[in-house]
Amino acid sequence: MKEKTYEKERAFLSPYAKKSEESSGRQRSETPCAMRTEFQRDRDRIIYSKAFLRLKNKTQVFFAPDGDHYMSRLTHTLDVSQIARSLARCLSLNEDLAEAIALGHDLGHTPFGHVGERVLAKLSPCGFRHSEQSLRVVDVLEKDGKGLNLTFEVRDGIVNHTKSGNPSTLEGAAVSLADRIAYINHDIEDALRAGFLKEDELPKDAVSVFGRDTSARINAAILDIYAESEGKPFVKMSEEKRQALDELRSFMFEHVYERSNRLIQESAERMLCELYTYFTDRPEELPALYRATLESEGRDRAVCDYLSSMTDKYAVSVFKRLFVPREGSV
Repeated sequence: MKEKTYEKERAFLSPYAKKSEESSGRQRSETPCAMRTEFQRDRDRIIYSKAFLRLKNKTQVFFAPDGDHYMSRLTHTLDVSQIARSLARCLSLNEDLAEAIALGHDLGHTPFGHVGERVLAKLSPCGFRHSEQSLRVVDVLEKDGKGLNLTFEVRDGIVNHTKSGNPSTLEGAAVSLADRIAYINHDIEDALRAGFLKEDELPKDAVSVFGRDTSARINAAILDIYAESEGKPFVKMSEEKRQALDELRSFMFEHVYERSNRLIQESAERMLCELYTYFTDRPEELPALYRATLESEGRDRAVCDYLSSMTDKYAVSVFKRLFVPREGSV
């Protein structure tokens, strides 16, 4: 079955695509799977990881929203995966590689969304970036400290998925664009649902370029990338669409992310600051997986690993257990 996949890739993928049989391999050698390509194995490992399961209880934009249809970090990840696969399909790139990168790109994200990321970046002397933490999750923290031992191409795409990244494959570039397309559009939808925005407040020039609803905007973005990139050694948008997407992104930061973040920032910062100080002063109370990091990489790294792994609910529960007096306590 794997050989059939190789044959299809040789026949139908773009000369600029990363074929599965051309992977640079893993950090530790393994016996190949008889059925699955290496990128297919990576996708499966990510889906069955604990970090992937925790994404369902991590904030995308709105913390503990009053409704069932707001995006979580998991639904955002699935959205990115779908857009990345669509881009890979229309550009004749490797869909399995794009999907694996997309599913793993946010595994290291903090509780409370980008508020949590900024707090850890400020607290940690070494700094903190969720893309680097996502790579650390798959390399070191998963499988009780053994890591997932993913291929170079998937690891490269994960750590380079942000706008400032420079992925080595076109599939990684497709995921980076898919991430921006996804979060800007579904965050607009969530902001409208939450009453933070009204449709007529969206920037008119960007709306005229992309369309008024989520489906139209995503379709317009994918078609534009296809028109610009088909048969070429890059994946990018036209200048018109890129500027319009940047305008929407800037608008969202000014009118939604900062406004919504302010509502939870104070409490999230207080919780994470208190938890960071508590476990930095008492590293012996860290779970065994994170205590193992203390000698080799120091307590700051161990505490950041633990705090960034938390879901929103778990961070709140740990804070309450440590700092909120219980009934009947002295």
